[in-house]
Amino acid sequence: MSRKQRIEEKIQEALQPMYLDVVDESYMHAVPPDAESHFKVLVVSETFIDVPLVERHRRLNGLLDGELRQGLHALTMHTWTPEEWHEKGGVAPESPPCQGGSQAG
Repeated sequence: MSRKQRIEEKIQEALQPMYLDVVDESYMHAVPPDAESHFKVLVVSETFIDVPLVERHRRLNGLLDGELRQGLHALTMHTWTPEEWHEKGGVAPESPPCQGGSQAG
């Protein structure tokens, strides 16, 4: 099972989102092919209603702790309520280009 599939499965089970999009953005970074190290996650769930953004991110980090310990290097999180999802037009923001991390000069 790929890392993307594991991430999707863990989020589906725990948060039962009305919408979930998990994108492997590793190709945008200076990593080996098939690294599965950089992901963007958009989760739209009623479980986020009245939950502060920091707590939403903590929940996701907790769900994915094992992945973070085993090579998941970067995780962009968009954790929205259904109302926020509709206000934002039903799309996640584009990720910025890689800045090179420790490779930047």
